[in-house]
Amino acid sequence: QVQLLESGGGSVQAGGSLRLSCAASGRPGSTFAMGWFRQAPGKEREFVASISGGQSSTYYAVSVKGRFTISRDNGKNTAYLQMNDLKPEDTAIYYCAADVTSAVNMYLGGSIDFWGQGTQVTVSS
Repeated sequence: QVQLLESGGGSVQAGGSLRLSCAASGRPGSTFAMGWFRQAPGKEREFVASISGGQSSTYYAVSVKGRFTISRDNGKNTAYLQMNDLKPEDTAIYYCAADVTSAVNMYLGGSIDFWGQGTQVTVSS
């Protein structure tokens, strides 16, 4: 089992930045991929970014590539999502995810093993 706890959400104006954190517990960080998904009101949950356990591979949704950066610190068992140049359409609940398969599995829409409870990000114009 992996428990995930997100933090760092909040409200920001368009063009601003936020950094989300996801603290994992239950097993060594290098043994599972981590990622971020988001769900806007009235929309389905969508993939945002993922990173492999060894940190060698990262994947991004087209809509955030070049603005968001995913990283992780396996010593702290924590993943991060640095979000720059935020836009109103980035407004959503952001969920941390962990998967024992791979980061590409998250990118390709595979089933996810573990989810966090979510953190709200609101971007105003």
